[in-house]
Amino acid sequence: MSQEDDDDRMPDDLEAVLEAADEAEQQRKGRYDAPPLPPLLILAVVGLLCGFATIALVWLSERGCERFRDTTNCGALGLPLLVLIVVVTVVLGGLVLSRLAMPHPRLISFLGVAFMVALVVAFLTGHLDSPWIIAVVPALTAITFLLANLVARLLERADA
Repeated sequence: MSQEDDDDRMPDDLEAVLEAADEAEQQRKGRYDAPPLPPLLILAVVGLLCGFATIALVWLSERGCERFRDTTNCGALGLPLLVLIVVVTVVLGGLVLSRLAMPHPRLISFLGVAFMVALVVAFLTGHLDSPWIIAVVPALTAITFLLANLVARLLERADA
């Protein structure tokens, strides 16, 4: 065999090479190319967005209850609406973090929103009708996303 015959031959593990290329393409598909930003800045901004989304969804649910029940109290629908708001916020945060190629996007989003809800229920329940809550909840969510990232990194280190 000559050198030209070796170059024209297909590799024996062509299927493995094609599968690896397909997997690499699927991993790149759903991610946006963006200038590199510090991960903590990304987490804080996504936390702010999730906080504002939570405030907006709660406001919309109150307006809906007010329209249909003539009161901002949703009654028996209140708890399911709040659970739905939390789920939507977790999914939204996880999608944004995964699009920005952050490690553990769904875990960080879940923990960040869960920590925020726990702190709001524990300390801010009596002040939810105050106007300053519009600034406090997003800032608190940004902090809890940073805390969730720390917890996720510690869990990752514990697994190794």
